[in-house]
Amino acid sequence: MKKKMVNSDMPIGKLSKVEDFLPPPAELAVPEETTKITIALNKSSVEFFRRQANRHHTKYQRMIRELLDKYAMQYARS
Repeated sequence: MKKKMVNSDMPIGKLSKVEDFLPPPAELAVPEETTKITIALNKSSVEFFRRQANRHHTKYQRMIRELLDKYAMQYARS
C-alpha cells in the first residue's frame, strides 16, 4: 500500500469564496488631531499601565490615551 502524501498548505474540506470586507490601508491610517500635554501621574499608576502594555504588546501611553478618550466619550453624551 502506498503512503498518501499530505500537503499541509492545501485547504481541507469544502471551500467558499468570502467577499473582501476589510478597509484599504489608507482608511486605517487616518491621523487624529492630538494635543501634547505634560501630566504628573502616580508612580503606581504608570507602573500598572507599563505592565499591562508589556503583557498586551502595546505602548503604555497609547493605553492611557485610549482610556481617557473612552471616558471622555462616555461622559460627553451626558
